[in-house]
Amino acid sequence: MQKIIIEKPYRFVPPHAGTWWPSVFQRLNLYGIYLRRAEKVVSHECRHVERLRASIDAGHGVLLTPNHCRTADPLVMGFLARAARTNVFAMASWHLFNQNRWSGWAIRMMGGFSVYREGIDRQAIDTAIEILVSAKRPLIIFPEGTTSHTNDYLHALLDGVAFVARVAAKRRAKAASSGKVVVHPVGIRYVLRGDYLPAAEALLDELESRLSWQSQRRLPLVERVAKIGTALLVLKEVEYFGEPQSGSLRERMQKLIDRLLLPGEVEWLGKPQTGSVNGRVKNLRMMIMPEMVQGTLAPAEHARRWRVLSDLQLAQSVASYPPQYLRGQPSAERVVEVLERFDEDFNQRASVLGNLHVILEVDESLVVSPERDRDCRSDPLMQAIDARLRAMLIRQAAESTAQSE
Repeated sequence: MQKIIIEKPYRFVPPHAGTWWPSVFQRLNLYGIYLRRAEKVVSHECRHVERLRASIDAGHGVLLTPNHCRTADPLVMGFLARAARTNVFAMASWHLFNQNRWSGWAIRMMGGFSVYREGIDRQAIDTAIEILVSAKRPLIIFPEGTTSHTNDYLHALLDGVAFVARVAAKRRAKAASSGKVVVHPVGIRYVLRGDYLPAAEALLDELESRLSWQSQRRLPLVERVAKIGTALLVLKEVEYFGEPQSGSLRERMQKLIDRLLLPGEVEWLGKPQTGSVNGRVKNLRMMIMPEMVQGTLAPAEHARRWRVLSDLQLAQSVASYPPQYLRGQPSAERVVEVLERFDEDFNQRASVLGNLHVILEVDESLVVSPERDRDCRSDPLMQAIDARLRAMLIRQAAESTAQSE
């Protein structure tokens, strides 16, 4: 697993503006080699690249807003950049620059720049706006803000994406630029290639053994996965409530999320909060982290806050499992996604259980208005991006793999 929270003072990492290194990565297909070895992405296809190319040729400031279902997503966007004959800039969480020297250097050379998730990062926002104003390269921002682990489920989008796009549109309008700022939602879909069952069954065997169960191979694969999920939920309910809870799966998950978040919200924010889990977690981290980074806390308080941060991460993990995801006749991809998430949450490792083919589909452009309609409760631009992404994911779902027993 990646270390998401970095306990040291934040320093903005600007993007590398040169073209030589991005061209080398593209020409040698270095990201493709890495994706094959580390993420098992063995093939790809890019659809409607001409839409992106037309916006670039028109001189528009281009913002690409893909869904974010796997850790491979930032690199697979390189396939789209190569197909469109362009380099890109991309906003990337600061923790990615702190995994190791090689990955931090490579992300920056390919156009990545950091954003601090535990605070308001004005340098990152200003950099993103300037990229769109200058229109030298497309900018990639993942509007979900974090990896969802669910290719068929889009989590709540962050409004900051619209803020960046609107400010850039205003500045271009004031400069009397002939180009506009446009958004191209990009649908990313992973489809299994080859036989995934041996790896899936081996992981289920391991998980059942760790739970001290006898092998459940007599059951269909989906039932085995659902049974493991129930067991993991009960374990956490016993840990935090003292006993299993009643109610529907959705109600039980929400109870656990609130149990994890409400004490911190009352302590640091004064009252329980509403909204998406990711937003609630971010607000808490912004309050909890500064003193930890400054090193001013007593050891006992420092340890307590790490326990709280662990609870916040668990809340995000619980929220990433849509309650209905395995209902009906789920695709093989859905089953594998849930299993991979079990492995990450229970065994603290990131696994990929089958070879993957990735589809990148570019939607029609959305022209960004410099002004927002204040009569709308939620931002119309974010509503449009959300609707476009959902529509693409629904269309692409027809290409998913049927289960094989």
